Amino acid sequence: MLKGKKAVIFDMDGSLIDSMWIWLEVDKQYMGKYELTAPENFYPDIEGKSFIETAQYFLDAFPDLDFTVEDVCREWTEMAIEMYQTRVPLKEGAEEFLRRMDEQGILMGIATSNSKELAETVLNALHVRQYFTTIVTSDEVQRGKPEPDVYLKAAEELKVLPQECLVFEDIPNGIRAGKNAGMSVCAVHDSFSIPYEAVKRELADYYIHDYREIWNETYEICGE
Repeated sequence: MLKGKKAVIFDMDGSLIDSMWIWLEVDKQYMGKYELTAPENFYPDIEGKSFIETAQYFLDAFPDLDFTVEDVCREWTEMAIEMYQTRVPLKEGAEEFLRRMDEQGILMGIATSNSKELAETVLNALHVRQYFTTIVTSDEVQRGKPEPDVYLKAAEELKVLPQECLVFEDIPNGIRAGKNAGMSVCAVHDSFSIPYEAVKRELADYYIHDYREIWNETYEICGE
């Protein structure tokens, strides 16, 4: 899996940290506060969108909301930040994996659809910020996932070629983004994306439930 790789790039939520549940809670609280009903296909529609793109989706879907994109993003951040600081753990085996990558001189970056503020908050709270040379968000590029832009920018900032990168992702559109960037992709199990597990296995090069599987070489090589 790591042979010939100079860099590892992580999606954050659901891939490196166990945090997807937060957005279910934020969505529930936010919609309840403003008496909104989620449209059909709500979660498939927002999958892979950047923080700003998702806020714009809300404003388009709920025209009675008299807010700006900045207003929506600010309120979501205020709702989520305490949970990111105190209630989000790393995925199983992730801390050891980060340490081993660092010891081996493998560069590491984050390519997330979340906001920069929340990414910095949780990585600092988990005491792993020092491992990452760069944090790139989808708001910093022209197109969100499944387009490759965020991964290509992360590779550029790490000063490596796309084919020298291994991506860890937990949702189909994120996996597509990594593959569209010309990178190898390992799908990560997450309870939030269980309904998409078959698609994830089909799209990805590898599949893990736990980062310790990489050292034990028990991960699934997809397509075999």
